[in-house]
Amino acid sequence: MQEDRPRKLIEVALPLDVINKESSREKSIRHGHPSTMHYWWARRPLATCRAVLFASLVDDPSAHPEMYPTVEEQERAREELFALIGELVKWENSNNERVLARARQKIKESTGGAKLVVVDPFCGGGSIPLEAQRLGLGAQGSDINPVAVLITKALIELPGRFAGLAPVNPDARRGGMSVGWRGVRGMAEDVRYYGRWMRDEAERRIGHLYPRVELPREHGGGEGRVIAWLWARTVRCPNPACGAQMPLVRSFVLSAKKGKEVWVEPEVLSDRLSAGCRDGVIRYHVRSGRGTPPEGTVINRQGARCIVCGSPVSFDYIRDEGKAGRMGQELMAIVAEGRRGRVYLPPTTEHIEAAMKSQPQWKPDTELPRQALGFRVQLYGMTKHSDLFTSRQLVALTTFSDLVREARERVWEDALAAGMENDRRGLEEGGRGARAYAEAIATYLAFAVDKAADYWSSLCSWHSSREIVRNTFSRQAIPMVWDYAECGIFSNSTGNWMACVEWVCKALEHLPASEPGRALQLDATESINGVPLPIVSTDPPYYDNIGYADLSDFFYIWLRRSVGDIYPSLFRTVLVPKEGELVATPYRFGGDKDKAREFFEDGMRKTFENIREKAHPDYPVTIYYAYKQSESDGAEDGVLLRASRGWEAMLTAAIDAGLQITGTWPMRTELSNRPVALNTNALASSVVLVCRGRASDAPEATRREFLGALRRELPGRLRELQRGNIAPVDLAQAAIGPGMAVFSRYSQVLEADGSRMSVREALRIINGVLDEVLNEQEWEYDGDTRWAVAWYEAYGYEERAYGEAEVLARAKNTSVEGMEEAGIVRALRGKVRLLRRDELAKGWEAGRDRRLTVWEGVQRMIERLEEKGEEGAGRLLRELESAGVSGDVIRDLAYRLYTLCERKGWTEEALAYNSLVVSWPQIVARAGSGTQQSSLL
Repeated sequence: MQEDRPRKLIEVALPLDVINKESSREKSIRHGHPSTMHYWWARRPLATCRAVLFASLVDDPSAHPEMYPTVEEQERAREELFALIGELVKWENSNNERVLARARQKIKESTGGAKLVVVDPFCGGGSIPLEAQRLGLGAQGSDINPVAVLITKALIELPGRFAGLAPVNPDARRGGMSVGWRGVRGMAEDVRYYGRWMRDEAERRIGHLYPRVELPREHGGGEGRVIAWLWARTVRCPNPACGAQMPLVRSFVLSAKKGKEVWVEPEVLSDRLSAGCRDGVIRYHVRSGRGTPPEGTVINRQGARCIVCGSPVSFDYIRDEGKAGRMGQELMAIVAEGRRGRVYLPPTTEHIEAAMKSQPQWKPDTELPRQALGFRVQLYGMTKHSDLFTSRQLVALTTFSDLVREARERVWEDALAAGMENDRRGLEEGGRGARAYAEAIATYLAFAVDKAADYWSSLCSWHSSREIVRNTFSRQAIPMVWDYAECGIFSNSTGNWMACVEWVCKALEHLPASEPGRALQLDATESINGVPLPIVSTDPPYYDNIGYADLSDFFYIWLRRSVGDIYPSLFRTVLVPKEGELVATPYRFGGDKDKAREFFEDGMRKTFENIREKAHPDYPVTIYYAYKQSESDGAEDGVLLRASRGWEAMLTAAIDAGLQITGTWPMRTELSNRPVALNTNALASSVVLVCRGRASDAPEATRREFLGALRRELPGRLRELQRGNIAPVDLAQAAIGPGMAVFSRYSQVLEADGSRMSVREALRIINGVLDEVLNEQEWEYDGDTRWAVAWYEAYGYEERAYGEAEVLARAKNTSVEGMEEAGIVRALRGKVRLLRRDELAKGWEAGRDRRLTVWEGVQRMIERLEEKGEEGAGRLLRELESAGVSGDVIRDLAYRLYTLCERKGWTEEALAYNSLVVSWPQIVARAGSGTQQSSLL
């Protein structure tokens, strides 16, 4: 890496708090968000992508000492950039031209106005190229997966090609509106119009399969549309004395709303089971008001029970019945639209027959993968994609898929009538006339069909708290659903056809629709683009976490039917190509994990070599990786190895390809204060690697030289991270950045025996030095606190012998009696232990404590934060500082104790220390204490 190239902001500092806050908040944004146009797994938040791209292009003020000669001036200029990022990442400012213009101007100042193109060779859901386009940059996304390519086309390619056009549908033309259609609002209006036409035409053709219900008088009487039919899968009870067709139900609750509780009450009609009769019949009643719903019949991980005879039934038996084709279904209840909300009704013969008589003329008979990440349904006899849908759902989806093709012809005719150019070239041929426009509208309508498929499968469930249908992909998996909800496609509730169309339209309207980008189908191991000197930012597959290709077949089968002839190059295969997908899935290698890992590492290395060779040398490469805290591999020689095999493989591939890692930034898109998060995969949802090309003449280093460089450079960087208030939960990941920057700047690091040091060993050493630095901060603590930390690490709150405590106390230059006076330990009958927070003396005041310790300061701060929030904690911080205890030292001890708890697996305690640091800026602000907080991270 040439030293005369200016460092970019992302290589020095980032306002992580505001980026993470807005990225997390973005998950609650529904209408208009691009993610609602088409489902994609583990899509990166737009706020994160926008901030990372901006910070990768804008110079850090320290790169211009002629403009900012002092550290103070550089810091002020950096704060201005942080303030701009704070505005830029807000969802409300996604299309705020004032804010975007400021960002584009800053980029122009740092890039000299050069026409730059951002390339993402693993574009997935299209977030990165979309945000590049929003920042005024050229954008290109590519992927081996055709579904990902089509999503990205719909986000960055089609809108720019047809921006500013008025709608062509007859209603709009009759209205005479030919001006004022900014962006792609005209396109969105056409998608709505032809979506409504499809709905009306579908109801004419298949409406008889979706009968209405007679509403009770207390709900207004008359007919009502069905929101959902609630079904239970069934198998025959294995008990020879029973043999009933037993329902498999997770929950009989229909509405869990307080005061509006509703449930299904199954009634066993046969009383002859003891005589060995096999005709046990169940009738389903709908109950409401007072009462207790019966328990479900499926018990997770234990199997099921027969509701007729009570016999336990194993999952093995249920799976065998499913594989033998003997799994059935029974209608338990009907949910309808009433005048005052949901109406729950018992099943009727008419509705059962309407579902059963549906016979699809076509269905996707493609095979589900025999074994794949996140798939469970094959164990129960579902082996084809068609098995994921009921017969009625197959009829509906086939009908709407075919109507996409019919709607396309109507759009073409109407576009010609509206005066659009009679250019017969299609989208793949670069057309911009009537035919291409009709194909673009058809693409968005096909996305509505895909959205419908997500709500119209037999793997949807009923959400009893919200009283809506829950879609298939609530997570990146296709698990078994026992009691499923079949959506009323012509209703006005969640999952109906026009709701699916509306999701697409609102997302379309929110797109920047600027200069057209490009989306291509490419194998990243062979080529990343045809763009000279691109800015590369990408979100590669996550080792073995998500099986994108297998999962996206769910949508591909419907896209291929509805728009396959529009994009013949994308849909030339029967299913999504699997062979080249870069995931470390052992089942594709005969169960061999080593071969799967080698395939992943080799493919990633080839990809990164392409990136290293072609990326613009003046700008860093940014790579996202979905790191998950629970992937940590445990302790080696007392050092917690905070790295998974996937994380290690990603770093190894990047370094072997000649990239130097200059930074790692943890981007949290989940709330890290939830207790559940600390033992799950929801803490640091992704880490952004910042990379430059390693110099061709980079030197070698010995293990000792590497360790010496780490010990010289890491402490200062960690201090900056702590002053910037990075959450303790993210500290270890952020520390990998400066640590790997040292490791990866050498051509190789040699062990004592001359062998090359592995990335895994380098990570272990970096984590060890991190622990050393945190331990060395103990010189700031008083003797009582040093004793408390050492005792806590060894025994927690356990009681131990007095002599043991006194020996440690002498080593820390204190005494047990003195710590009793300080009020942090209890010594009784020859035993000593630390006091828990809830055992500390009541009525305590910092100003009157004659032996105030940093340990007690931390515990009291946590207690006050939990009881009185940031306002109360701020007042206490002011009192502690007045009494001589530094706020910085309190925060540093919280970091140290979090790391200790993480290693010990003390989840609740770790949460307390993490919460204190996360809240620290707000606490300091409320303290008004004058504590200086650096904004550097």
